[in-house]
Amino acid sequence: MKKRKLDIAVISDVHLGTYGCRATELHNYLKSINPKILILNGDIIDIWQFKKRYFPKPHMKIIKQLMSYITSGTKVYYITGNHDEMLRKFKGFRLGSFEIVNKLVLDIDGKKGWFFHGDVFDVTMQHSKWLAKLGSIGYDTLIIINTAVNWTSNKLGYGKLSFSKKIKNSVKSAVKFINNFEKIVSEIAISKKYDYVVCGHIHHPEIKSIQNKNGGTTYLNSGDWIENLTSLEYHNKSWSLYEYEKDEIAKNIYKNTNANDPDFMNTESSNHKIFEELLKEFNIN
Repeated sequence: MKKRKLDIAVISDVHLGTYGCRATELHNYLKSINPKILILNGDIIDIWQFKKRYFPKPHMKIIKQLMSYITSGTKVYYITGNHDEMLRKFKGFRLGSFEIVNKLVLDIDGKKGWFFHGDVFDVTMQHSKWLAKLGSIGYDTLIIINTAVNWTSNKLGYGKLSFSKKIKNSVKSAVKFINNFEKIVSEIAISKKYDYVVCGHIHHPEIKSIQNKNGGTTYLNSGDWIENLTSLEYHNKSWSLYEYEKDEIAKNIYKNTNANDPDFMNTESSNHKIFEELLKEFNIN
């Protein structure tokens, strides 16, 4: 398979280490692209709910693929989020082409792009972190139930359902929160003269232009790899929203890849050692 060349790829809200993470689909996507810059825009490893006893092979393959990018020279930025906020104290850490940052400003073909996770604008995160963590556990439980229901639904030929999407799209307060989030970050981006503002956090993929009396900016949100399976891609001086469910090539070419294939088995032991060293380095239990 010829990999798609991209100038920039942005993923966020992967939540490795949780039952809701769609690691297999993400691995298929990452194997199908060749970006010059990969931006991991927060909540990649879910340290809030992290348990070493649940980090299955598909999740480990994501770590392996990220390491492959780093060793091949792709610039990889890890922007910290709320679920991996423990890494914020390691801001500035570098390993080859890998770097941990809390926010990022890039010059993109003469335009300024402002990248950050987005939890700093979440009132719940600022004032009631325990409530946010409780909500996260509830969300993860909902995803587990949803996965079981979808397995049954697919067997019966009814297709997939998304409880969390349905709830977010139908509850007025959730819709209002998303709209307020987009408005606030865009207004700040306009005041700082940023052409692009790129976030994650709210699991709502989007690209749209936002204007006010002081000017305009392009708001972009990379969505997530729990339910939407989306990313942002920049190529030929243009941003686009990638949707895994519409990518038949990525879905079909790698759907039969076995986690026990020889290539994976030969490197699994060394990757686990590297992963354990990283956990130790960042003091993650």
